[in-house]
Amino acid sequence: MAIDLAKIRARLEADRQRLLGELDQLKTDVQPAEVRREGSPFGKREEEATESFELEKRLALERQVRELLAEVEHALAKFEKGTYGLCDICGQPIDPARLDALPQASLCLKCKAKYARTRQPAT
Repeated sequence: MAIDLAKIRARLEADRQRLLGELDQLKTDVQPAEVRREGSPFGKREEEATESFELEKRLALERQVRELLAEVEHALAKFEKGTYGLCDICGQPIDPARLDALPQASLCLKCKAKYARTRQPAT
């Protein structure tokens, strides 16, 4: 299977723009506490618990988006260096089908499997 680098790069550029937009949206969706509390039928404790939960949820989502954005930007940097499509660990070519499915992939399946095993907590 041949890999269309121009098409993949365009996908990565579009993903970067989308992710930057999501980060901006997450930042603008935050309202000051006074605005959120206005007219609330709930007591202060329940309201604060809800706000805390929503903040944690938003921060987790923001972290996920930032991590994906970092992966996309890493892949675009590899395009600039001329190393796109090569595994970051072993330097071997990444399967084109993997890159087609996951353009920001930086590890071949063999190295990804090794990396996943070493990161598993001991049971």
